[in-house]
Order: sequence, then structure tokens, then C-alpha cells
Amino acid sequence: MSWWRTLLNLPPKGEHWADQRRTKQSRSRKSGKGRPQNTAPEWWAHPDGPVSPTPRQAQGVAAQYSAPPPPDAGGVMAPPRRPQQPPVERSTTAPGQPQQTHGPRQPERLRQRSPHGAHAAPTPLRAPLEPNQTPWSTEPESSFSTWARRFFRGLVVAVLLLAAISGVRSWIRPNNTPETVISGQSGYPSDEARAIATRFAVSYLNWDETNPDARPAQLSVDLASGLDPRSGWNGRGKQTAAPGYAGEVKVDPGGVAAVVDVRVQVRPFTLNGRTWSGGAYSWRRLSVPVARTQSGRVVVAGQPTFVPDDRVPLPDNMPDALAPDDDLTAATLKDAEAFFSAYAESDIKVSAVTAPGASIRSLNGVVKLDKLKDWQVFTGNDDERKATASVTWDGTGDTTLDQTYSLTLRRTVATDGAQRWQVAAVG
Repeated sequence: MSWWRTLLNLPPKGEHWADQRRTKQSRSRKSGKGRPQNTAPEWWAHPDGPVSPTPRQAQGVAAQYSAPPPPDAGGVMAPPRRPQQPPVERSTTAPGQPQQTHGPRQPERLRQRSPHGAHAAPTPLRAPLEPNQTPWSTEPESSFSTWARRFFRGLVVAVLLLAAISGVRSWIRPNNTPETVISGQSGYPSDEARAIATRFAVSYLNWDETNPDARPAQLSVDLASGLDPRSGWNGRGKQTAAPGYAGEVKVDPGGVAAVVDVRVQVRPFTLNGRTWSGGAYSWRRLSVPVARTQSGRVVVAGQPTFVPDDRVPLPDNMPDALAPDDDLTAATLKDAEAFFSAYAESDIKVSAVTAPGASIRSLNGVVKLDKLKDWQVFTGNDDERKATASVTWDGTGDTTLDQTYSLTLRRTVATDGAQRWQVAAVG
């Protein structure tokens, strides 16, 4: 027997599963194990006449011919059998005289209802079998069906083995992704890229000829190893840069390189004799190339470049302006002035003039209200409206600053039935 048949639990070559089951059943019957043995006689073992277990419908009739068991008899009682007539010998008298029969009687045919009708022709008697002859016959199985059954059985076993192996592997090492594998744009560390690019841009625009080694030391912190931190500056002049703000991060389709948009405020200095004089502040916009290493760290991959920062018009799909409500604007003008006066001073005064349930923090005395330059309420539903306010704040000394706010108004009803529109949110 080959090893692969033993592995797949297949029968030996030339045998079938049914043959083994029959062998096991016959062994269990001989050993007395398994189901209880049938004590009724089999019809092929009695050539004198067909004998079968009595049907339930004929139990009443068969009871008349069966003798009751002895009172002290033990063991298993066999089903009742048909009554046997005493052996009759065939007659040897002459014709015309009463016949005297001698010898055994021929087996009689059981009268059974024909499934094809009452007038159907009776079927011939089945020839009795030999004592060692089985009442069934085996049919050979085609080689294709045998091969197909074994193939699909082996396929099922292989699938189960693969499922078990993959399942055990996922239990031992779940979500095991090597650190050296770099994914696409969705997993790119954009926040870290902005931080590295901003710090590098500020260091890149800071230089001082009186301390030429300070700039390369600061650039080497974020610059990739192998790149020269002294390149790009000739070592002359002085300039300071701070603060810096990072914007969009454009990631390469490969998921390794990216470009960060950074804006930095700078101030140049001019040497007058032995004194440096500071000039006007201005903003510079740079495009800083970065790359993600296999360890996950983001480094600067090269020298940044200047990018123009031009003004652009508003998009064409801006939301339409709301229609003004002049009547409600005039009715709520005094309430708006009271709100902005309290909004500049303290939280307690703000909570007294806002709508119930609103949570608005004040400016805590940083500025004071000079005047409400413009106030406009727009149309909407009966419970909530949008409004805009142009406010002039008093700063330090004679300084004033104009700002525009967007507000949400909510209609409130007092206990006496009076209605008011109060600020529910700022912005």
C-alpha cells in the first residue's frame, strides 16, 4: 500500500470503501458488537419454503399458528414462522383411486398483493440460493469515477490543510508588515513632513557672516546624510527668518518622495560701518523636497527652491449672498452693539446678552469697542438667522483695528411673551 493512500486514508488498490464497510459490519456481527443480531431466519437459507418476518398487518393471523413460549424460556424470541405441514409422501396407487401422497411437500408461494393490479400475472419463483451464496452481486466501478472521487477527496484535504496553515500563521503573526515596506500616499507621514520641512526652511533662510558655522550645523539636523549643508550660501551677509508655516504636502506616486509648501517670514540686515541695520519684514515661499526612509523617518532630500506667491481671484462657485432683512437689521442694531461691548470685556457680561444655551468666550479686555461700523441681518426662517458685523476695536494708544464677524441669531421668547433676537454663535 502506497504512502499517499495511507496519508489520505484510502483503501488498497482494487478495493472500495463499500468493501471495507461490509467487512467491518460482518466482523461486528460475528463478534456480537454493534447492533443486535436478527434472529429471524433468512429466506435463502431455507430451500423448503420462503420464510420472512411477519408483517405488522399479519401479526394477528400469525399469532393463531404460533405457540406461546414456555414460561421459563429465556433468551430472544424469534419471529413466528408459517405453520409447517407434516411431510406428505407421494401416492403410488393406480389412476382412478384416491391418491396417497408420500414425501416432502413442495414449497408454496406466498400470496401477496400485486403492485400492478389484482389480475396481474404472478412472477416466477426465485430459485433458492446456495448456503454460502450472498443475496447480492457486486458491480465493477469505472476508473473515471474512482479517479474523480479520489481527486476531489484529495482536493478537499489540501484546501483544509492550507486553511489551517494560514490560520495558524495569522494567529502567531497578525498584521505582520515589514518595516522596510513603504506604502503609498495614504500612509505617508504628512505631519512629520511638515514639521521637518518648516524647521529646515527657517534654518535655510537664517545666516550670519560673523558666525558662518551656525547655519550648516542647523541644516545638518534635517538634511539627509551625504548631502553638503554648506552648499547654497556664499558665507556673506546677515538675515533672520521666523516664523514658518507649512501647507500642502504633494506625495510622489511611489510613496517615498514628497514636496512641502512652506512660508517663512524673513528680515534682511544691512551693514552700515560696523553696525547691522534691520530692514523690512517680508514673506518667502519655498518648496522643500523631503523623503521617507525605510526606518520611517522623514529627511530633507535636497536644496529648497523659491516659489512665487501671487494673488488669485475667488472661485466662480462661491455661495450666493443671502438677501438682507432691513426690518430685522434695524430692530436688532442696539442688541448687536451691546453684545460686542460685552464680548470685548468679560465672559460674565457676554453670557447676559447671548441666547439661552449659547457658550461664547469673551476677549477678556484685550481690546475695547470703538464703534459698530456695519450691521446686517439676512432673511431665513422664523427661529434662526445669519448676520454680519463690521467692528472697530480700540487697541494700545491711538491704534484702531477693523474686523468683520459672522454671527448666528436665535429667536427667544420671554415669560411675558416678549420676543428677542440674541447672538447664539460667533463665526
